[in-house]
Amino acid sequence: MKLVRTALFAPGSKERVMAKALESGAHAVILDLEDSVPIAAKAEARVLVAKAIDSASALPAASRPMVTVRTNGAATGLLADDLAVVVRKGLDAIFLPKVESVEQMTGTALLLDRLERAQGMAAGAVRIVPMFESALGVMRCYEIARASARVAATCIGSARDGDLQTDLGCGWSIEGTELFYARSKILLESRAAGVYALDGVFSDLNDEAGFIQDCALSARLGYIGRTVIHPKQIAPARQAYAVSEADAAYYRRVVSEFEAVEKSGASAAITVDGKLVDYAMYQRAKRVLELALLDGN
Repeated sequence: MKLVRTALFAPGSKERVMAKALESGAHAVILDLEDSVPIAAKAEARVLVAKAIDSASALPAASRPMVTVRTNGAATGLLADDLAVVVRKGLDAIFLPKVESVEQMTGTALLLDRLERAQGMAAGAVRIVPMFESALGVMRCYEIARASARVAATCIGSARDGDLQTDLGCGWSIEGTELFYARSKILLESRAAGVYALDGVFSDLNDEAGFIQDCALSARLGYIGRTVIHPKQIAPARQAYAVSEADAAYYRRVVSEFEAVEKSGASAAITVDGKLVDYAMYQRAKRVLELALLDGN
């Protein structure tokens, strides 16, 4: 699964909205079978989502987003039915909501094993993004993120009035104080597990300034991007998480100058623009430049 700055939700029961989402310019599209779809419409939505996955394959490769599906959770009894319909060629990953145990992850991975074989897909083709939306899930982030080789990233449910806030019983503010620990823990444990973390949705579509402020905090913490709920959030989110041209230029100099000195054997510590650079800073530079490629810098 590629790195993403924006992953746009689209209700699985709305065929037209899904089609527009696939052409929105988001790095990934999340075709939703969970909270945006009424119980009575789940079966029909599965068929529509499968159709959208098939149609995405016809898009030009250069503009085709990663195609993912948010299934219903493992505890709902609906997950197996979701996967039986949507696992097909063209599906890159599933977002698995409300994950709270290793067993939910391993059970889902086994289902995917069987369905991939049935569809003639490569083993491990469909990745998993566990979503942490409860206190128990947040507490177990590291072990869940390590539970399967299919885990491509993690995602925290940080939305205002969302499941995590409800479970914690905390308030919410644009400063982010109330969920700061949970967001930091998910980020730290995801990186310890060797995967990146995506932040959750910002639900107030009329508060662009607040959205940008929240993205800035998220990016400073170390999140590489986030889920979004409307195409108008894509551009400001990309800008907030992007590596600036100035930073990209600086880190390219770091890599170039450090590698030149290292190759000569003269030293493993230099200065670039007056800043110390040793192996730690060199590794940081390479990681930033990996992200910069995502932003075209």
